[in-house]
Amino acid sequence: MYKKLLILSVVALFLSCKGNSQKTKEATKKQTLAKVEKTDAEWKKELTPLQYNVLRKAGTERAFSSELLNIKEKGIYSCAACNTPLFKSEHKFKSGTGWPSFDRPIKGNVAFDVDYKIGYKRTEEHCAVCGGHLGHVFNDGPKTTGERHCINGAALKFTPTK
Repeated sequence: MYKKLLILSVVALFLSCKGNSQKTKEATKKQTLAKVEKTDAEWKKELTPLQYNVLRKAGTERAFSSELLNIKEKGIYSCAACNTPLFKSEHKFKSGTGWPSFDRPIKGNVAFDVDYKIGYKRTEEHCAVCGGHLGHVFNDGPKTTGERHCINGAALKFTPTK
């Protein structure tokens, strides 16, 4: 009798732990995924071909081609796909690389991942809300943070502050 009770207890504990922890992990995983989800056709319809290539296909615009590169006004740089505020103008700096560069993002609005697309490890940046590709972050930035967030202008839209 004691052995049967012990076996049943162990089996019950095993099954209940597995079921609850798996559900919790799945629920947490789903909550951390992109909050804006659209079909590929919907993104193509809403974005310009360049924006679509950069934001949805992790492409890169040509260096020095962005209209946002030389903006010096105060304002907010937001995701061109979902309007999430990503960078503040006071954190923008001239890096000489040909892409808008910032020393820090707006906390919580940018997500990071690793990519090896060109043969070595780089930190890739995405909009935390829609998952759109923004660019990459490097450790050769100004003394303020040491970071250079090298962002495709096509992934951004600028709104001046009044």
